[in-house]
Amino acid sequence: MITATRLRETTHAIALLFAALLLAFGAQAALATIAAPTQPDATTPESAMPGETDPVTAEEAAAADSSIPGYEPLGPEMIKGQPTAFEDDALKSMTFQDQYNANGEYALWMHDAILMPIITIISLFVLGLLLWVVVRYRRGANPVASKTTHNTLIEVVWTVIPIIILLVIAVPSISLLAKQYETPPKDAITIKATGYQWYWGYTYPDQGGFEIISNMLDEADAMDRGLPGQLAVDNRMVVPVGVPLRIQTTAADVIHSFALPSLWFKNDAVPGRINEKMLIIDEPGIYYGQCSELCGARHGYMPIAVEAVPMDQWRAWVIGQGGSFEDAEVAADAREEVINAQDGDAAATDAASTEGGSDAAAAE
Repeated sequence: MITATRLRETTHAIALLFAALLLAFGAQAALATIAAPTQPDATTPESAMPGETDPVTAEEAAAADSSIPGYEPLGPEMIKGQPTAFEDDALKSMTFQDQYNANGEYALWMHDAILMPIITIISLFVLGLLLWVVVRYRRGANPVASKTTHNTLIEVVWTVIPIIILLVIAVPSISLLAKQYETPPKDAITIKATGYQWYWGYTYPDQGGFEIISNMLDEADAMDRGLPGQLAVDNRMVVPVGVPLRIQTTAADVIHSFALPSLWFKNDAVPGRINEKMLIIDEPGIYYGQCSELCGARHGYMPIAVEAVPMDQWRAWVIGQGGSFEDAEVAADAREEVINAQDGDAAATDAASTEGGSDAAAAE
């Protein structure tokens, strides 16, 4: 028979167990709330989400760009750097894109004029040797196998010729490496490209430090505008054409890679590190690239779009984005003052020399 004391103890134990269960589930719910990523509400534009863009927001951004005095966004007819579809040109789709700067042209020349001929000749030569050996030294034609084990001439030839081939390849290769990693000049325009999961941010530190966030456009919206799907973005990285650009790359989360095939440019974006390379774009146009380092689930949906425009249009775009050129103008004014002062000192020195010579002539 259960006594009153035993009943009270059992009830108390059940109550404690129930309270512990409630406390445990409550703590888990709180931790889940803290750990779960914040979900955007209905008022948050999808362009703020990595790798996605609301077409309306993209249209508003394009309209805002087009309203900047002195700057006109480039249209689809100005696309120069993008992949070629196999259906359009099967051969071109399997080789390099057309190049639009000096390094790219040099690299393409090296590939077409040096590497491909050497590779083709070696491949055909080896194939010919294999066929000749199959026919000439088959069992039916050689019932008694040759005992030859060495041939000094052949051994010298197959050692010297590969060395010469490697030297022929090495000279332009080392030259191309040096060109690719040439240090930007002091007056180069600095742009920092930051990789996020999964979109890009472009900061202009020399023009006030403003940042442009670039997300991939919805494919249907891109097609409506005549732009390539999965390459078009809402905000391009706008740069001036024909001047040195100091492209700095970094990342906020994982390793990304900033790659523009038609400009022969590729630089890794590593968290906590800034990598730097110089880029000069020869012609105005739109150039597309993509992140080329596996960076997560939406790695294939963070394209790069660079819009190269003349300097006056780029300056107008920067001002329209809230940037400024005060620091650059102050530096230019300071340099001009120094040059003028040096010219004045030189003129004064020349005048003094002339007067001294006149006095000497008069005294004689």
